[in-house]
Amino acid sequence: MAPNDEIVIIHNASQLLTLAGGKQRGDHLGELGIIPEGAVAIHGEEILAIGQSKDLLKSFPAADVFDAKGKVVLPGFVDPHTHLVWAGDRAAEFTLRLQGKTYMEILEAGGGILSTVRATRQATEKELIQQTRTRAELAFSYGTTTVEVKTGYGLTFEDEIKQLKAILALNQEGPLEMAPTFLAAHAVPPEYQGRAQAYVDLICTEMLPELGGWWESHQSGTPLPFVDVFCEKGAFDLAQSHQILETARNLGFPLKIHVDEFENLGGSKLAVELGAASADHLVKTSLDDIRALAQSNTVAVSLPGTPFGLNEDAYTPARTLIETGAVLALATDTNPGTSWCESMQFMIGLACRKLGLTPAQAIAAATINAAAAIERDHAIGSIETGKQADLLILDVDDYRHLGYRFGTNLVAYVIKRGRIYPIK
Repeated sequence: MAPNDEIVIIHNASQLLTLAGGKQRGDHLGELGIIPEGAVAIHGEEILAIGQSKDLLKSFPAADVFDAKGKVVLPGFVDPHTHLVWAGDRAAEFTLRLQGKTYMEILEAGGGILSTVRATRQATEKELIQQTRTRAELAFSYGTTTVEVKTGYGLTFEDEIKQLKAILALNQEGPLEMAPTFLAAHAVPPEYQGRAQAYVDLICTEMLPELGGWWESHQSGTPLPFVDVFCEKGAFDLAQSHQILETARNLGFPLKIHVDEFENLGGSKLAVELGAASADHLVKTSLDDIRALAQSNTVAVSLPGTPFGLNEDAYTPARTLIETGAVLALATDTNPGTSWCESMQFMIGLACRKLGLTPAQAIAAATINAAAAIERDHAIGSIETGKQADLLILDVDDYRHLGYRFGTNLVAYVIKRGRIYPIK
């Protein structure tokens, strides 16, 4: 690997998938911008030029070269919805679900999210970092170069900050880049059972203002984290979700929201109304809400690993979202209860089978549109001059193997900020 200030040309790609031109919607979803016999010139951490191999090798005769050996080169995957930082596991609950217990029944009995809350509160920051690092390394090896990571298993300000510190420490450590989200409104904590509104008021009057002050003291000069809320029966209703997100917006935080996983409460329209970056899950979303998303820049993030993990039949109505013109993205929802899966490749496979996407559409949803869901599509998600050099070299010569194959890792090399990491 050449020093990071030299020019390196990744050449001899069978297909260079650029995904150039910004987020994709409607009939344009799946426009991969393929350059046959493609090449990418990288200078430092940025993409310097793209084109055919013969042209770039001629233009930069003194550059170091890296032979892609006739394999596919594409942007690194962006995973825009995960709960990557937690302690413990919920393997016992998996058995309960197989025996017929529903997700909400387990939650109401003190399991589910609250089980992970107990384990995460007991864990030290160092223990959280150690456990999460393993998952981050696995996600990176499967081609995720940027990942959104939520808090939400602390449900006190101190424990939420502990998770946030773990996210920031791992982001600093790299190579996987992390976009943080504050999700104190993930569930009503045990000490507030029966007093959900009091907890909502605590988030709005104390936690969010304190978060702003903490961020200014510890991360001054960096973008504020997203603020998210689980808008769902048994968690936070529409009015409570509106209160939390509007408060966050007024404090300058960018927004996300969990909606329509189990019931349609109107959270998608709320996301559009407040200008949220994304509305995520979208399983029970009404046609009216889908049309609202289609008329907005709020990205519709599907998490196919979650219904798969819950062994449910209903998935995001992706074809309707596409046909109406919404911006559709994919994410893993990596979490200990319903989707412990760090592989965006598997999400692409599920999207092709359960959401009706073609491999090209799923790739666009996992790259440029996923980058838009975390408001980073200006910097990542496509291979374009001036963008961050986050790329993958697959061990196949045709991009359609993504989606066609599943349960195996097709990534041979990950290139993150211009540095090349061999995977196999």
